[in-house]
Amino acid sequence: MKKLVLISFLLLGGSGLAESVAQIPPFISDSTTVSVMTMGPSQVELYTAFGHSAFRVLDHKTGIDLVFNYGIFSFNQPNFYLNFARGKLLYKLGVNRYEDFKEAYIEENRSIVEQNLNLTVSEKHQLYAFLVENNKPENRDYYYNYIYDNCATKIRDVLETVFKDRITFDYSYVTEDLTFRQLMDMNLGQQPWGDLGIDICLGTGIDKVATGYQYMYLPEYIQKAFAGATIKRGNSTVSLVSDTKVVFMPIEEGESQASLVTPTIVFVLVFMLVGFSTQQEWKAGKRRKWLDFTLFFVIGVVGILLLFLWFATDHISQYNFNLLWAFPVHAFVAFYAFKNSPPNWLSIYLLSAAVLLAIVIVSWSFLPQMLHLALVPIMLTLGLRAIFWRKSAFRAS
Repeated sequence: MKKLVLISFLLLGGSGLAESVAQIPPFISDSTTVSVMTMGPSQVELYTAFGHSAFRVLDHKTGIDLVFNYGIFSFNQPNFYLNFARGKLLYKLGVNRYEDFKEAYIEENRSIVEQNLNLTVSEKHQLYAFLVENNKPENRDYYYNYIYDNCATKIRDVLETVFKDRITFDYSYVTEDLTFRQLMDMNLGQQPWGDLGIDICLGTGIDKVATGYQYMYLPEYIQKAFAGATIKRGNSTVSLVSDTKVVFMPIEEGESQASLVTPTIVFVLVFMLVGFSTQQEWKAGKRRKWLDFTLFFVIGVVGILLLFLWFATDHISQYNFNLLWAFPVHAFVAFYAFKNSPPNWLSIYLLSAAVLLAIVIVSWSFLPQMLHLALVPIMLTLGLRAIFWRKSAFRAS
């Protein structure tokens, strides 16, 4: 269960590295540098596919070298699984020793880039004081949100909180109008099942076109936005980043082979097998009732889950057009598959379900939500069985 939650919820850069520093020095010397760290993605797991962001504070005089990391969470927090289900999982600011933090990412063969912030001594003390205050038990927790409040946006938000409107970010990396979902998809090329899960569970909230500012929900755009950002000091404006250092670049491991077991391939095979079975059943004049029950029940349960995500959680899952094919009522209608004398309303229901599926497929490109293409064979399978079930059950009439 813990692994399922970990893979499902740490979508956008959560760190599995536990807090390792019990006591934080209250002050730093004037010989301190503060940098923003960007850790590259890894395709080993879904939750590592988006990278990670953190602050590094290095005091050259005292040797203090700490990473302030907004990607910490604990399975031991009260009501962990309930909070996870409701979209109210608490993340927190944690502090790690730099060497421990760095080695963990090197071990995962993930890139590490540091951007030293071009701050005055006073500004460094100001930023560090905020981080120390924010790390207090009563301040460190926050409710994680996939795109509006995560480990990356926290880096941006902290600087804006400390320095107010003095910082201006560079959005030159925005060259086309991309939605939050499309930005996610760019990181999911080797995570076909994770991509499918996201496309099913998250609604139209992530189909909005993201602004340059909102691109920064992904760590790579924190790095890009900071690279050209400026900070005001009186009448002058200077670059926010003084220099950039590549700490580690991934060792080339050769191109990873894409998995052949993709949702599209699996669902096309399902459609073909069900189509073949339906043809045999039609010839034999006998319907496999268990097949209709399984198909409608499973899809209905998916619909019930989507309703739960819409109305009972704070996930970005409202207004989910997947409910047009994953209709929750299917889970209850499935039990009528075993009845030899079904009620008359079932004929209308099955016909309506087939017509609705046809409408969804025809209007695919006009829907306000981008549905996953692998779902087309599932819809065709469901529509086929709805028509066959209706013809078989009401053949006499």
